Amino acid sequence: MQTELSRRLGAEHAVFGFTPFPAVAAAISRAGGFGVLGAVRYGAPDELARDLDWMQDHTGGGPYGLDVVMPAKKVEGVSEADVEAMIPEAHRQYVGDVLAKHGVPELAEGEASGWRITGWMEQVARSQLDVAFDYPIRLLANALGSPPADVIARAHAHGILVAALAGSAKHARRHADAGIDIVVAQGYEAGGHTGEIASMVLTPEVVRAVDPLPVLAAGGIGSGEQIAAGLALGAQGVWLGSVWLTTEEADLHSRALTRKLLAAGSGDTVRSRALTGKPARQLRTEWTDAWDDPAGPGPLPMPLQGLLVAEAVSRIQKYEVEPLLGTPVGQIVGSMNSERSVQAVFDDLTRGFERAVDRINRIARRAV
Repeated sequence: MQTELSRRLGAEHAVFGFTPFPAVAAAISRAGGFGVLGAVRYGAPDELARDLDWMQDHTGGGPYGLDVVMPAKKVEGVSEADVEAMIPEAHRQYVGDVLAKHGVPELAEGEASGWRITGWMEQVARSQLDVAFDYPIRLLANALGSPPADVIARAHAHGILVAALAGSAKHARRHADAGIDIVVAQGYEAGGHTGEIASMVLTPEVVRAVDPLPVLAAGGIGSGEQIAAGLALGAQGVWLGSVWLTTEEADLHSRALTRKLLAAGSGDTVRSRALTGKPARQLRTEWTDAWDDPAGPGPLPMPLQGLLVAEAVSRIQKYEVEPLLGTPVGQIVGSMNSERSVQAVFDDLTRGFERAVDRINRIARRAV
């Protein structure tokens, strides 16, 4: 499963694994893939530095990268407190009503919310980069379009390739014009923020749109056969995220959530704005249903929605309130029905890829 891009980055397999968990990212790199650590959960630079230190010691020398969330444009002079003040009281009351309906306990007095979206704020992302550029990361990915031009230039000055996610060929061309090096074509099936075009259609469209830039196929990929399909469509690798959530190295802090993921089918996800204010594919729960209910106030735009629900999400996770408990995850969740190590996942990916290639080769031989 090696391509020109994976060889360029020093990875045995053209499998780029996005994850918020350092242990998973390191295991992906050790298994021959390319681990990409999600930085959005880190509010303080020293926390990111601590985990990058750990990864340096546990990737087995394999390459790795970092994924940040930075808008290409920003509004100057607006603080997090300013944004908080924009949240309507009616929405705060609605959150309280939903939590009360399900008997969700309050956090202990003085206990801070464990889930905040400070990582969505550009100043936080920039402080993360100040840390990351001191480490030998090989790739910087941005989940909200192209990073600002000065960030791209700074990454290139450090010899770091820059990737950006795209949900359409139009978005991909903008990334190419901005000077990024790799486009991640993320289809409708993907977990988290995603567009409305399915991977089978999107991948070849993006490949044509940005040629000769390398493209990674993303969305609904969790088997070796699907990796082979992505490469057949012109991609130089695949970007996998959801499949790692049920690995043994993942740290979801919730057995109840792991059970829900293992039991879910491919039809048990929904694109909802309930978590961040932008459409994000996640497990369908009574929480997402509440925000999609026409009788409710509806979600606020990003970043207001994320700030609004931050404490509520922390309470739901802490007390494992199963009807409301969810997480971003793609439609591939229907195939995530057992807990395996990252290495075991790679073994299955490799075997599936070989089966697919052998099958195509047999068809090609019969055709001549």
